[in-house]
Amino acid sequence: MEKFKICAKWRAGFLVGLLGVLLFTGKAFAFGGGQSAPEGGEAPNMLVTMFPFILMFVILYLLIIRPQQKKQKDHQRMIDDLQKGDRVVTSGGMHGTITGIKEQEGILVVQVAKEVQIEVSRGSISRVDERKAKK
Repeated sequence: MEKFKICAKWRAGFLVGLLGVLLFTGKAFAFGGGQSAPEGGEAPNMLVTMFPFILMFVILYLLIIRPQQKKQKDHQRMIDDLQKGDRVVTSGGMHGTITGIKEQEGILVVQVAKEVQIEVSRGSISRVDERKAKK
């Protein structure tokens, strides 16, 4: 858990620094941009003008989109690996043990109490409880 806190602090510091660079770069372009090129000079390169936007997109991808995709893949892998006897927690907060699987419908039969079984969709499982099921 401590490792995650350090990572979050690093991300926050990095984002603040990046924001400062982007704001400074924008002001630098504002002072020099918008004026016509001096005689015999060249107009600013389009790539240089678009660099802050490209950089923001790359940072957005690396810090937000890519970790979210990884999290979705891990969740899908966890759902695909469910088997009889696993203790699970549904997205609604119900704790139970898988007693049956209906592959065709994508439904799991979960025992939540003695002689009480419910059917839930595979997608509604939020996590697998690490404790072993009572037999």
